[in-house]
Amino acid sequence: MSNATGIIFANSGYDSLQGLAQERPIAAVPFGGRYRVLDFALSSMVNSGLRTIGLVTPRYNRPLLDHLGAGKDWFLDRKAGGLFILPGVMHGLAGNDHTFCIKDLHYNTEYLQKDFEENVVISRGDQIFNINFEKALEFHHDKQADVTLIYKECEASGDPIYERLLVMDENQKVYNIKDHKSFDMTEPNHSHFVNLLIIRRDLLLNIVRKYASVGCMDLMDILTDNLEALNIYGSPTDSLIGLISTVKDYFHRSMELLDLSVREKLWLGEDQIHTKIVDNPPTRYTSQAKVSNSLIASGCTIAGEVLNSIIFRGVIIERGCQIRDSIILPNCHIHENAQTEFTILDKFVKVNGGNVLKGSLNNPLVVIKSTVI
Repeated sequence: MSNATGIIFANSGYDSLQGLAQERPIAAVPFGGRYRVLDFALSSMVNSGLRTIGLVTPRYNRPLLDHLGAGKDWFLDRKAGGLFILPGVMHGLAGNDHTFCIKDLHYNTEYLQKDFEENVVISRGDQIFNINFEKALEFHHDKQADVTLIYKECEASGDPIYERLLVMDENQKVYNIKDHKSFDMTEPNHSHFVNLLIIRRDLLLNIVRKYASVGCMDLMDILTDNLEALNIYGSPTDSLIGLISTVKDYFHRSMELLDLSVREKLWLGEDQIHTKIVDNPPTRYTSQAKVSNSLIASGCTIAGEVLNSIIFRGVIIERGCQIRDSIILPNCHIHENAQTEFTILDKFVKVNGGNVLKGSLNNPLVVIKSTVI
């Protein structure tokens, strides 16, 4: 059993998701055929022994609440501890340019005061990972750290995946936190802070009390300004981690699941990813169906061709259809001879026969929820 409680910031939403997060936070966006993005952070905490987890939600939280219920599928329907829904600040006041808004914590101070665990594990709800925090908690205890920031070593090639980079000494004590724009990206490796941290509960309460009246300050900015006064260490992880902030992120993180090695890291290890249980019949494949390198959830009817795609629960694909490099969310109906390529169909989309929907690898076409084409 862990000596920590958890907080997940599940109130982030981005216009760059082109309607996928229009009426729901990114945490509630369906992912991987049967999951929601939130399931990965929530399951990682549960698998690490955390039995009290607070979820910071936006005002449009119905999709989250419908998915979570009382937390039974994550073993959080408990008499002591369990799942707590924590209202976040209004979207217009907070904005989207913060990692962990202090105002969100200030509005929910009682949650931190009621639980007497020594530490708090904090995560974002807009990323895909499967991490057991037990080693990081042991490291945090051994170092007698005030804060432990979890980081991942990444090569210099390509765009930076996270905004903050850690600079540490030989004992892994953090002496600088830099924005990636001010960092020398020609160096071979970089320690990217992956928006996961452990902090002493009493320290977090003191920070909330001190800075709550200042406005919606970011906890990470406060820690950066107080590096000399605090014992802040970095703990590495080699887990697969994917941030989702754009449609391109969502598409590529999803398509990576077609690689068995990625699925092994996320789903097939000792720590399972939990989600809401739905009792559907098995998927029905007709004699005309052709499926290759795809993930097909339960409750579907497949009569067409599906290649390199992810099909969620309850989807109907009629004969003559060609579904290529696409993500089809739950309860969509694609009629005869329709085609999709590099396309994301949100829930309950109906595509009439003969239509052709085509995006590109770096700019997939998104069709918003309940659209009829």
